[in-house]
Amino acid sequence: MANVCNMSEIDGRSGCCKSNSTFYSKRNPAPLPANQTLDVTTFISARAHHGVTAFIDASTGRRLTFSDLWRAVESVSSSLSDFGIRKGDVVLLLSPNSIFFPIVCHSVMSLGAIITTTNPLNTNREINKQIADSKPVLAFTIPELLPKLAESNLPIVLIGSGSGKGKIVSTLDEMMTKEPNRNRVKERVTQDDTATLLYSSGTTGASKGVISSHRNLIAMVQTVIGRFQLEDQQTFLCTVPMFHIYGLVAFATGLIASGATVVILPKFEIHDMLSAIGMYKVTYLPLVPPILVALVNNADQIRKKYDLRSLKWAISGGAPLSKELTEGFIEKFPGVTIMQGYGLTETTGIGASTDTMEESRRYGTAGMLSSNMEAKIVDPDSGKALEVNQTGELWLKGPTVMKGYFSNAEATASTVDSSGWLRTGDLCYIDEDGFIFVVDRLKELIKYKGYQVPPAELEALLLMHPEVDDCAVIPFPDKDVGQFPMAYVVRKNGSNLCEKGVMEFVAKQVAPYKRIRAVAFIGSVPKNPSGKILRKDLIQLATSTTSRL
Repeated sequence: MANVCNMSEIDGRSGCCKSNSTFYSKRNPAPLPANQTLDVTTFISARAHHGVTAFIDASTGRRLTFSDLWRAVESVSSSLSDFGIRKGDVVLLLSPNSIFFPIVCHSVMSLGAIITTTNPLNTNREINKQIADSKPVLAFTIPELLPKLAESNLPIVLIGSGSGKGKIVSTLDEMMTKEPNRNRVKERVTQDDTATLLYSSGTTGASKGVISSHRNLIAMVQTVIGRFQLEDQQTFLCTVPMFHIYGLVAFATGLIASGATVVILPKFEIHDMLSAIGMYKVTYLPLVPPILVALVNNADQIRKKYDLRSLKWAISGGAPLSKELTEGFIEKFPGVTIMQGYGLTETTGIGASTDTMEESRRYGTAGMLSSNMEAKIVDPDSGKALEVNQTGELWLKGPTVMKGYFSNAEATASTVDSSGWLRTGDLCYIDEDGFIFVVDRLKELIKYKGYQVPPAELEALLLMHPEVDDCAVIPFPDKDVGQFPMAYVVRKNGSNLCEKGVMEFVAKQVAPYKRIRAVAFIGSVPKNPSGKILRKDLIQLATSTTSRL
């Protein structure tokens, strides 16, 4: 198959090249800097814009101007350097959403050190597993979360006021007020150096560290800037977790490069979100589908109680929106344009998007390819690249595709090929106008409210139960949360294990979003000759049983 495509062979409507069956983005290319000695923090802080306020804490009203932000980054990075943090060192950030989150991220990345984030809802076991894998040399956290790092023996910098047990070496406040050391020698950071290590379940289920370079993040920033084209001052509300790629892309890096103001909710509650829109004159509301469902279902009460006149755009990510939900939102909130996005941790959150109301009316689509991205639709069995309106696995290629999985060459090789094509694990097709439609998942992740839940992790836990002989965990569709984990359990002979017992056993050991929410007992788990669980058979059984009730 030819790798190079003559531009004359590209169909202007679909973006597909006939000679190599590759789809090319129809968006304007996003310019990328030629200077190789460049870190993402310097790239963002050097961009000219008209913005004044970078971040606002929705709960306290505290504001950080752009000059406050970059002054704090300079002070904190200087303090980290004094602590001995060097290029290549990993620093852990365990924190809820906060105006300090971007300060920590940029301070670490500006040194050429690597930021790894984790979910505050994760259990001690889950956090310690990530620490054992990523081997951080320092951690930032808030006093309330100190117990989750008790076993790590890591030196800790406290964010915010308070105290607790741990090897506390400083506070972020102390670091931010310290005069930077102007004489320190800064190490040379290149675009190829690793910037972030975010943990994703990837396409196979086990949690892996995704290595993203400064080039990946810079390309992502340029894509975000090109997508939104924010000429006037705009205000975004941060509703999604900043430890997640969606939050990191939008709020800690991409948007501040354009001079936008980001209002941060420390904890998501729909009342707080709606109140903040009116209080801070929010114009853009990024969210996930379950929040959109709540807005549509309660639209009449919401419009009476809250001032949403400033709101112009809603940006949904995590899953394509149905025709009913899209039309319902347009009808209930006629002054708000809806946009969608598709991306993976492995593609730095970039992949496809709908950028206008007209594009969003292509119901069920994940959008058109983002700037600088290429795609293939590949037959999972034959490996053949397919053409328009043919369903296969979506492969993506572009400057935001990760360097690989941390300390996991085998998983990297099975996900990114030698030419840089990333296998997404999503079954898709691309229509005659270049819109991507996600049909199903080849990979087996459960998407609960946008969180990724690997069935393999829950199965491993269940098999530790003394009364469980075998098990399988499947995604069960739910209109409110997307999918939730359901377990099929084979009890040991003589066991009287009940549904509640299974759910409680797992709940004690995992974050709330990973909990088993339905249980069925079965004589044996269906498997193929090689021993792989036939999950699709169980999904069909679960949904057909429910439909008959």
